[in-house]
Amino acid sequence: MLESAAMAHTEPARPVGTATATAFEPYVPASQSPAEFTVKAILLGAVFGLIFGASTVYLGLRAGLTVSASIPIAVLAISVLKRLGGSTILENNIVQTIGSAGESVAAGVVFTVPALLFLAPNGPGYFNYFQITLLAFAGGILGVLMMVPLRRALIVKEHGVLPYPEGTACADVLVAGERGGALASTVFLGLGIGALWKALSWIVQIFRTAIGYTVPRTGAFPNATLNIDISPEYMGVGYVIGPRIAGVMFAGGVLSWMVLLPLLTIAGTYMNVPFPPVPASGLRLSEMEPGQIWSAYIRYIGAGAVLAAGIITLARTIPTIISSFRDSMRDMGAGTAAGGRTRTERDIPMSIVLGGSLLLAIFLAVTPGMPTQGNWIASILVIVFGFFFVTVSSRIVGLIGSSSNPISGMTIATLILTCTIFVALGWTGDAYSPIALCVGALVCIAAANAGATSQDLKTGYIVGATPIYQQIGLVIGVLVSALIIGFTTLYLNDVMKIGSQALPAPQATLMATIIRGLLDQNLPWGLVLCGVFIAITLELCGIHSLSFAVGSYLPIATTAPIFVGGLVRWYVERKTGLAEESEVGSGTLFSSGLIAGGSLAGILYAVLFGRDIISAADDAATVGPIPFLHEGTSGMFFGGLLFFALAVLLSRIGQRKLA
Repeated sequence: MLESAAMAHTEPARPVGTATATAFEPYVPASQSPAEFTVKAILLGAVFGLIFGASTVYLGLRAGLTVSASIPIAVLAISVLKRLGGSTILENNIVQTIGSAGESVAAGVVFTVPALLFLAPNGPGYFNYFQITLLAFAGGILGVLMMVPLRRALIVKEHGVLPYPEGTACADVLVAGERGGALASTVFLGLGIGALWKALSWIVQIFRTAIGYTVPRTGAFPNATLNIDISPEYMGVGYVIGPRIAGVMFAGGVLSWMVLLPLLTIAGTYMNVPFPPVPASGLRLSEMEPGQIWSAYIRYIGAGAVLAAGIITLARTIPTIISSFRDSMRDMGAGTAAGGRTRTERDIPMSIVLGGSLLLAIFLAVTPGMPTQGNWIASILVIVFGFFFVTVSSRIVGLIGSSSNPISGMTIATLILTCTIFVALGWTGDAYSPIALCVGALVCIAAANAGATSQDLKTGYIVGATPIYQQIGLVIGVLVSALIIGFTTLYLNDVMKIGSQALPAPQATLMATIIRGLLDQNLPWGLVLCGVFIAITLELCGIHSLSFAVGSYLPIATTAPIFVGGLVRWYVERKTGLAEESEVGSGTLFSSGLIAGGSLAGILYAVLFGRDIISAADDAATVGPIPFLHEGTSGMFFGGLLFFALAVLLSRIGQRKLA
């Protein structure tokens, strides 16, 4: 935690649970009105929204998870605005508020909308810029609007009860703005190294993009696979989420790729017929490559685990859900009455919130070309499920933070309920798959953005921002970032193909699997139920199963480098004797830079590859300009050595104290 005399304004001595809204005094009192919603703050926030929105699309499609961007954006805002002539703390807050909307909306989009590609024959026709952008607009704005009436109940009334870790940490950074140069240099260093690393491996192709080994089919442990994608963004993600979650996630990958895969291979040796569900290729298990076995069988087990884990995670929060709804409904009227008393209590009027939500529902039902056109039931489900899960998301991130927000579980629950209603109405088959997906996508985007909105409003509450300016800024962030999210998603699909090894889009493929199985009533329930009971077994052992389940569904090449990042975090905390309780430590700031730099360089690779300027960055297609550093055992050794060196660098930076 940052130390500063100014931090006295955030009442650090008050015990958690005893705070009251009337006793709290923000850093900038309500009686003061420094510059806040200025043109330069809006423009810089929009730029950061574009950058982090695009990088989140890439990271989400590759890794199936994202991390909060508020902290690095706040740090960069302080640094950039200082060079542009200085700024107030409230201007810096507006920059991070607008910029962070891009990351949250992008996460909701890439977790769901690419599933349209896998919902043939009707789904791929809706996968276009118009549809993606409109879904991002509608879902993102819905998340902002529905969070407005919850602000007083969750942010003000429960200040000191709900910690909102990212929001509080971001406030720490803003309050300690005089240290912005030191903070920003750490982020910029990570960004530069992440971009350089990715450029050398993917664009210049000097060294390999991945290392690993698969046991031959004739071995005693056939097809057991351990691969590591040596990308800086994965190591950064692992460091940010910490050793516990990274370790549990990797354990899921170990189960899929080093237990189930060899087990099915051994069993397949004695099978003379294809094993059901028979893949489209018609191959027997003994004829399939490891990736084919995973795709045809193991991913259904992983899908069952994620399905059960998501529902269990959601069910665990039922007391929170009930209390949130009760308190939020009780305080809605009070929030309306109190709005406008002082600068720090002004929200978007409730008339706009209710009218905007109604207009969005009408918009979804009447807009030509949308899957939901003419389907009023789907529009109503979006509003009902949207408000429900916006409330859940806003409350949960207050307890455990945005990075641990179970958006997947909420989306899965939405899809199950939606598909169940559709089946009851007789709406089955291919025609209704895109409609169900749109309902889930809009709820997912709204819930993701509501979680980020809650963190931003918490930051604003601590520093003394004007809520209505933040809420308008969030809408601007949604509108701006949606423009680049659709373009980036489509371009990456054109160049690298969503669903391929380069862009597996694990969350989206899972959503498509659930929708197809429920509406067509042909889900391979035997394999799915195996996954369900794996998750239940973990819960009975006292282990939260969601991270494990996600790991079992991801390629092990993704979970292994994330685990390495978690190990580095564990080593740093052991050496320093201190856990990084917030995201303001030097290691997490450097890791945020690695994530952003690596992701942006990955997008640059896609542009160059799409224009046939460079060849594909995979080991089978190219050996690079220096074959010794790329081929065979020497290439594996050199790649592993470089990745180890990056881990050492991250550990050394993580042990630094921010001056």
